[in-house]
Amino acid sequence: MESRGAWSHVAEVLGSGIEATGVIAIVIGVGWALSRFAVESLRDQTRQGAFQRARSRLGRAILLGLELLVAGDIIRTVAVTPTFTSVGVLAIIVAIRTFLSFTLEVEIAGRWPWQAKPQDEQSL
Repeated sequence: MESRGAWSHVAEVLGSGIEATGVIAIVIGVGWALSRFAVESLRDQTRQGAFQRARSRLGRAILLGLELLVAGDIIRTVAVTPTFTSVGVLAIIVAIRTFLSFTLEVEIAGRWPWQAKPQDEQSL
């Protein structure tokens, strides 16, 4: 019984650490995207290209953070409190975050996943 308590504590700390890493990834990514936008917008006369790159960087940072937050939620919910209620709440959270990830990916790519890549992207 005591090993279960120790495992729960380790899973709780690990899950919280992964969630904290997700938040840190978002914060650092936002700072990086905004700082790069500031530098690039001074050099780019139209600022449109700098804006598009900043949106892409920001979206990638948020996607990374969301993935880490989902991983932390899964660890904490399944390993620490595996009740039907907590698993149901986890399923809702994962569904919402998956939808957000999908819409961010569409926003970054500028096309639906089932659409063909433009010719200039296919060579990358």
